[in-house]
Amino acid sequence: MRFAALSMLRSLAVAAMLLPGVARAAEEASSGMPQLNFANPLTTSQVVWLAIIFFALYLLVSRWALPQVTEVVEGRAQSIAGDLDAARHAKAEADAASDEVNRAVHRAHAEAQAEIAGAIGRAKEASAAQAEQLNARLEGQLAEAERRIGEARQAAMGALREVATETAYAVVSRLTGRPADRPALDRAVGAVLQARRA
Repeated sequence: MRFAALSMLRSLAVAAMLLPGVARAAEEASSGMPQLNFANPLTTSQVVWLAIIFFALYLLVSRWALPQVTEVVEGRAQSIAGDLDAARHAKAEADAASDEVNRAVHRAHAEAQAEIAGAIGRAKEASAAQAEQLNARLEGQLAEAERRIGEARQAAMGALREVATETAYAVVSRLTGRPADRPALDRAVGAVLQARRA
């Protein structure tokens, strides 16, 4: 900043030293434009005041306005940099939270699948055990029914043998007119019944 101000002062000093030469040149060319007639003291004073006002504006801008603008620009740059850092940090946290949520969802899904598979396995085991109990009970009932049927068949066969023997005795006795041989009839009826069972 100081270097710029010093160089500006040097330029103004050189311009001030050149003013008389410019004024002489203007006198020689006074037949030209009246704005460049430096023989007129009004024109010279206007040029000097222009230089003074320009220098004052330069000092005002360089010492007061530009530092404030620089300060505002630097503050905004720092604010933007802070906001960008905060945004990067928030994005990193959001990505980490999203990854954690995804891992938790996958973990919960796997646990639910395992729980479902376990429940299905337990239900199958319980169903198989219940089926085995029912089968055992049915087999017991079937065995009991078969035993009863066998007993009833034995009783029926015994009664049938007796009825068949009595009927054969009565038929043979009537047809022959003599009493039949009961043990022989009993053996013959037993042989016929035995053949029918086979």
